[in-house]
Amino acid sequence: MKILVLNGPNLNLLGEREPNIYGGETLKSINDEINAAGREMGYEMAFFQSNSEGGLIDRLHEARLDCAGVILNAGAYTHYSYALRDAISAVKIPVVEVHLSNVNSRDEFRKNSVIAPVCVGSIAGFGKYSYMLGLYALDNKLGGSNE
Repeated sequence: MKILVLNGPNLNLLGEREPNIYGGETLKSINDEINAAGREMGYEMAFFQSNSEGGLIDRLHEARLDCAGVILNAGAYTHYSYALRDAISAVKIPVVEVHLSNVNSRDEFRKNSVIAPVCVGSIAGFGKYSYMLGLYALDNKLGGSNE
């Protein structure tokens, strides 16, 4: 089974962008750790990042054909993209929402996720470990270890 890790706008700048909030690791280093953990669990891992809402939606549409589930950090689109929300609903595979920072302790607008109601769960505030926790949660949702 394949799991897609989907990252939205500005996450390509991890390691440079506000390291006091998002940490000092790059997206590549985080993806490498997720890839290793996913492979140990028996999953094929796929990774995609786009600063474009349409790019994220297109990749979600593709995922419905070859992925068992998705770990999604939608970045700022979390708070206002009804198009992304509709895409999550349309694909009918489990999507776990993740965030590096604790969005509930930040700006008021970050406390609202329009995608959360159509995701199987949300994890925030654990830095890169939010992705790892998302992987474990998705594994559980898919029925346990893929081995």
